[in-house]
Amino acid sequence: MTLIERAGLAVLHRMDPEAAHGLALKALQMGLAPAPGALTSDRLACDLAGLALPNPLGLAAGFDKNAEALDGLAKAGFGFVEVGAVTPRPQPGNPKPRLFRLTEDKGVINRFGFNNDGVEVLAGRLARRPKAMVLGLNIGANKDSSDRADDYARIIRRCGEMLDFATINVSSPNTEKLRDLQGKDALAALLVGAMEARAGLETHLPVFLKIAPDLDDDGLRDVAEVAQASGIDGVIATNTTLSREGLASGHKGETGGLSGAPLFDRSTRVLARLSQLTEGRLPLVGVGGVGSAEQAYAKIRAGASAVQLYSALVYGGLSLVPQIVRGLDELLARDGFATVAEAVGTGREDWL
Repeated sequence: MTLIERAGLAVLHRMDPEAAHGLALKALQMGLAPAPGALTSDRLACDLAGLALPNPLGLAAGFDKNAEALDGLAKAGFGFVEVGAVTPRPQPGNPKPRLFRLTEDKGVINRFGFNNDGVEVLAGRLARRPKAMVLGLNIGANKDSSDRADDYARIIRRCGEMLDFATINVSSPNTEKLRDLQGKDALAALLVGAMEARAGLETHLPVFLKIAPDLDDDGLRDVAEVAQASGIDGVIATNTTLSREGLASGHKGETGGLSGAPLFDRSTRVLARLSQLTEGRLPLVGVGGVGSAEQAYAKIRAGASAVQLYSALVYGGLSLVPQIVRGLDELLARDGFATVAEAVGTGREDWL
């Protein structure tokens, strides 16, 4: 981390977290953030459900909810970027304050509630997106929707041609009863509608499903069965957790989803179990608590074809991206892996 970035983070941490987040996005829009450009090597280049990635480190949804900083993110060194979540109609989300730093735990709690500008505004921004990036969109349902399953299909139809992938988010804890859509029957019906919407696009759109880390083993079995039967292209494991186990921060009692370092073990165990249940046949993206090259590598060895981060940027800044990518390259070389794909799942048993 440069002295300038360290000073910038110190200033941001004195601000309200949501205001600081907005300022960080402004810095990206103005070209004031680190911009190492494409980071790749023969070892790092990989495939995710047919997507050719320069490296396996992606930006998770939530950082750029409204696709406002795509130019800056395209230069930040990520192998792929996911924006959103977006809903068909704009909505303000939950009342503020709704974002909390857990500095002692290197974690974050949020209860945003899918605040976003709506699909029409987002579609206008996606139409002007940089082409030299792998870009995905996280899709949600409006809080007051009478047909939440149709919300997902509508967004795929509207934005699918502008994207490299889409993620169906049924795992946010901040929209009432949204996680009910992870139930076997409801999830199967939702995915049927999403696949029908995708079938109407002119080009193939990989579709992923993002799940919660709080599913029990029966729930994971159901997800694995429905996901494989539906024809979706992969699963992102995991979203934020409702657990508060082992936290030290004064904000640990805040309502919302917990992300960051405290989520790492729980999300990695879910990832490994899902890899086992699907016998490695379904591409998985590991997310939750990644803040170092070693943690990214652990996710890959647990069964992930690619990984994502977000909360670690609150504490490590965007310079963390090249640090992790280059460190991951070194770890792969150290262990004799010629490609990321060779390492996927090789340490799965350690998490089961």
